Amino acid sequence: MESSSAKEKEALQLMAEADKKMKSSGSFLGGMFGGHHKVEEACDMYARAANMFKMAKNWNAAGNAFCQVAKIHMQLQHKHDSASSYVDAGNAYKKVNPPEAINCFNSAIDIYTDMGRFTIAARHHMTIAEVYESELVDVEKAIAHYEQAADYYKGEDSKSAANKCLVKVAVYCAQLEQYQKAIEIYEQCGTNSMDDPLMKHNAKEYFFKAALCHFIVDELNAKLALQKYEEMFPAFSDSRECKLLKVKEYDSLSRIDQWLTTMLLRIKKTIQGDEGDLK
Repeated sequence: MESSSAKEKEALQLMAEADKKMKSSGSFLGGMFGGHHKVEEACDMYARAANMFKMAKNWNAAGNAFCQVAKIHMQLQHKHDSASSYVDAGNAYKKVNPPEAINCFNSAIDIYTDMGRFTIAARHHMTIAEVYESELVDVEKAIAHYEQAADYYKGEDSKSAANKCLVKVAVYCAQLEQYQKAIEIYEQCGTNSMDDPLMKHNAKEYFFKAALCHFIVDELNAKLALQKYEEMFPAFSDSRECKLLKVKEYDSLSRIDQWLTTMLLRIKKTIQGDEGDLK
């Protein structure tokens, strides 16, 4: 097997050759066939170089080469190929240069939305949101991209994918103490899931989380919300989550004293201990 330095050397040679071909294709824009042919050959060389850089784990060089490929495809009006090359560039840059990765994913999104490919665009908005979450730790920007993705998914009628993005937004809103927005999103996701047999099991969790946010803000409203959720979604009434919230209500009303709490915890431990002995 070739060592990575040999791969890299070969890739650099290919890049230099491709650059030369691009320069000598000056007549390309004049529409001469020879020029066009050279541009396509150069494109092919850049793509081969990009994959070699990838194998050598030189992510920056791979990203650069894939960007060259994307630009040439755009010049040749191969929009789909251009977009997917920008995605390849983004995936390479993601490992070493997150801001540059975001630029590439945004370039791909522009092309996909222009072509009406909103589901793919949504997927790449999610990728950008993840880069903001994990690499750049910019929650506000992550929220914006998850919202945009959810918007496109809703437009394409992908309820479940939209919910997935919205739930991410709600989690961050709750963290940022934007409880009202988190409540609205959880309620919306709960309502979206209620009538869908495949998503029904998630509805309980969404109403539970909406109610929890309500409790942090205001107890009276929380109780009213709880009643509303039970009426809207009767299966919620029998759920463990709903019972837990009612215990929370009881707890906040009667403030179970410390002694009783301690005793209950001890009983729980004893029961668990007995179960262990029985095995």
